[in-house]
Amino acid sequence: QVQLVESGGGLVQAGGSLRLSCAASGSIFSNNAMGWYRQAPGKQRELVAVSTSRGGTNLADSVKGRFTISRDNAKNTVFLQMNSLKPEDTAVYYCNYHDRIMSLERDYWGQGTQVTVSS
Repeated sequence: QVQLVESGGGLVQAGGSLRLSCAASGSIFSNNAMGWYRQAPGKQRELVAVSTSRGGTNLADSVKGRFTISRDNAKNTVFLQMNSLKPEDTAVYYCNYHDRIMSLERDYWGQGTQVTVSS
């Protein structure tokens, strides 16, 4: 099992910044991917950004140039720096941990943290 603890959500005005953190603990495999998804009311959950333990990153087109994902492998923690926030960024943000051992894939989710951007 892997446990994920998120922090850093809140209310911010448009143009502002927030930083999300997610710390993983438990049976962590060294080769993994950690990232952030978000879900706005009435919409499907979507990928925001992902970072692999080998240094790869991927960001959704809608956040490129505004959001940055980084991680501290020693602390099994991933960060999402969100700048120039827009009202359409309002959503519940979920941390995700993913790994694959042989043919077994595992996915774990955090409890979610609310990000609200006012216009």
